[in-house]
Amino acid sequence: MLVRSWQRAWAALGMPAPQAVLDSLLAAYQEAQRSYHTLQHVQEMLALLEPVLIQAQRPGELELALWFHDAVYQPQAKDNELQSADWAAKVMRAQEVDEAAVQRVHSLIMATCHAAQPQQPDARLLVDIDLAILAADAPRFAEYEQQIRAEYRWVPSLIYRTKRRAVLQSFMERDAIYSTPVFRERLEAAARRNLEQALHVK
Repeated sequence: MLVRSWQRAWAALGMPAPQAVLDSLLAAYQEAQRSYHTLQHVQEMLALLEPVLIQAQRPGELELALWFHDAVYQPQAKDNELQSADWAAKVMRAQEVDEAAVQRVHSLIMATCHAAQPQQPDARLLVDIDLAILAADAPRFAEYEQQIRAEYRWVPSLIYRTKRRAVLQSFMERDAIYSTPVFRERLEAAARRNLEQALHVK
């Protein structure tokens, strides 16, 4: 799936897929500080993307943004998305991709900050797929919560519980967690069940 996706993304841009960049990304997603933001996360997102890729306005750009959206991940940093977006832009410029496409991919990655619900259709797809983990079945959701805690193992328990509760509550307070019809219909109810249960026990 990983190789197929990488090659498909670049083919959609009319460019050869740079193998060295793929190797660097695969290594990045296996760094020791990661527990959730790993290749497992990338693979889960790709599995959700493939059936809806036909709905994307610019599928190659969307898929490339998915690949790079967590390419840089340091739990104590506050600019992971920006660094990831900048890495994607650097790679795309080295491949001589059109600058407008570079800027769109950069914007797609920045949408995964989850500061606000995106308005652009491809960004909505990417963000919904990124948040699909909130609607996972009970064992996977529990694993996800453990993985996030592991990435923030340096944070004292009381502070972590308070901060994590605030994050989960912010999603619960949205009118809709998912902004595309396909994912709202499939995932909204399950995500709210998981969040309600997680908030109840925290």
